[in-house]
Amino acid sequence: MVPPYWCLLWLLAPLASRTQKLPTRDEELFQMQIRDKAFFHDSSVIPDGAEISSYLFRDTPKRYFFVVEEDNTPLSVTVTPCDAPLEWKLSLQELPEETSGEGSGDPEPLEQQKQQIINEEGTELFSYKGNDVEYFISSSSPSGLYQLELLSTEKDTHFKVYATTTPESDQPYPELPYDPRVDVTSLGRTTVTLAWKPSPTASLLKQPIQYCVVINREHNFKSLCAVDAKLSADDAFMIAPKPGLDFSPFDFAHFGFPADNLGKERSYLAKPSPKLGRQVYSRPKVDIQQICIGNKNIFTISDLKPDTQYYFDIFVVNTNSNTSTAYVGTFARTKEEAKQKTVELKDGKVTDVFIKRKGAKFLRFAPVSSHQKVTIFIHSCLDAIQIQVRRDGKLLLSQNMEGIRQFQLRGKPKAKYLIRLKGNKKGASMLKILATTRPTKQSFPSLPEDTRIKAFDKLRTCTSATVAWLGTQERNKFCIYKKEVDDNYSEDQKKREQNQCLGPDTRKKSEKVLCKYFHSQNLQKAVTTETIRDLQPGKSYLLDVYVIGHGGHSVKYQSKIVKTRKFC
Repeated sequence: MVPPYWCLLWLLAPLASRTQKLPTRDEELFQMQIRDKAFFHDSSVIPDGAEISSYLFRDTPKRYFFVVEEDNTPLSVTVTPCDAPLEWKLSLQELPEETSGEGSGDPEPLEQQKQQIINEEGTELFSYKGNDVEYFISSSSPSGLYQLELLSTEKDTHFKVYATTTPESDQPYPELPYDPRVDVTSLGRTTVTLAWKPSPTASLLKQPIQYCVVINREHNFKSLCAVDAKLSADDAFMIAPKPGLDFSPFDFAHFGFPADNLGKERSYLAKPSPKLGRQVYSRPKVDIQQICIGNKNIFTISDLKPDTQYYFDIFVVNTNSNTSTAYVGTFARTKEEAKQKTVELKDGKVTDVFIKRKGAKFLRFAPVSSHQKVTIFIHSCLDAIQIQVRRDGKLLLSQNMEGIRQFQLRGKPKAKYLIRLKGNKKGASMLKILATTRPTKQSFPSLPEDTRIKAFDKLRTCTSATVAWLGTQERNKFCIYKKEVDDNYSEDQKKREQNQCLGPDTRKKSEKVLCKYFHSQNLQKAVTTETIRDLQPGKSYLLDVYVIGHGGHSVKYQSKIVKTRKFC
């Protein structure tokens, strides 16, 4: 008498060389490949105790088979959809009879056994339709041939399957705690803090795990392979599988690949019909982020957008098997950005403005009378800023600036101007701004392109230092100040001194060296020098030059450190 599984192996032996070889734990039970040209053209055998990844073409069913030899065998089957809902069902077929009807003891003819398997529809045990990770579990399953059939009616998609006859000892997927929810413990305008209970897989089973956090603005995910599918650049698969392992030649024709090199038996597919060809449509990358954070179960997400709804998912991953389980995801809307107060500008009056790092300020200028033009003076005290000006909603100006700038805009009766000032990423910004419809004299002094102070090393003495700076064609008042500093004067201290909006009124009288008026119609000669005396030998001094405009507003040149000679 020939055992039934040897009959099936004999039935399938001629086709085994072309089919997929999958790892199994029981070679006699699970190294069996079922393939028939008509009915089993795209079938595979599910290995016992290993997760497999595969794919489905839209409206093209795929079948997997496995044998349970003995009655009362535990059985567990898990199907994980990735980027599309699946329809799948599990059915049971009886194994072929061991002997013929006459009781001769000889196996039935090959074609007769083959036809018996094909004609047997089997008993449906379980079916499901959706995109959840779904399970079939039975503590006592009958012997027979089990068939798993999957179908995607929405689009081409990936999926994963896991089957085992030892579900109690396998534990392939990380376990979830008794409360698998993800909690939002803190919520801000740009940050969200998440917390979740740890997986027993790490604490009790001592298996290596890590948590992966997924953030997006569309929906929650039910599996990590769904996240991977979403992260793909387009709907096409990233790597074309090899013929005979993952695709049949028929599949290649559907996918749009040429079938020239896929074997003489299927050579009629060398020129596939246009009806069978599939167009590959690219899709834009989605706003989704995946971060794996090790085994900690509290995590803060930053750099989010204010007043925006986000979906958060946590996946626990077994780092040995690379299998994963999803917690129950959550969602939250970040808090609204604090409403910006609009500062009203008065015609001809200087207004001081402070902007936080990465922040912005809005200012409004509404002239009370008709006007032909509007002049805006801006003095950025520290780093560069961005300015935008709109007149009655229409954008007139948008650019970055630093130092002192003057902008002239065409006027319009009863027009209102909205000015948006945005700071930079380095730090806070300070500036002075003036808007007017009648600029008789400039409120801010004009500056040369180069505002550095030059020190002449050869003219240094033990008690004096000689410096020079550039002027302009406009007659302005210049005042120079000195302050003794330590030899280890730091860059941070120097940066604090670089606030160009701090005027001479913030300095001590003892630090003042002199004030003088200076200008030149010839810009090449608009240079002035000054010697600072009564200094101490071997000491360092911070030198500052202030230029003061007609309106009394001052601008400081870049500070300069000089050191007198120690020995003369």
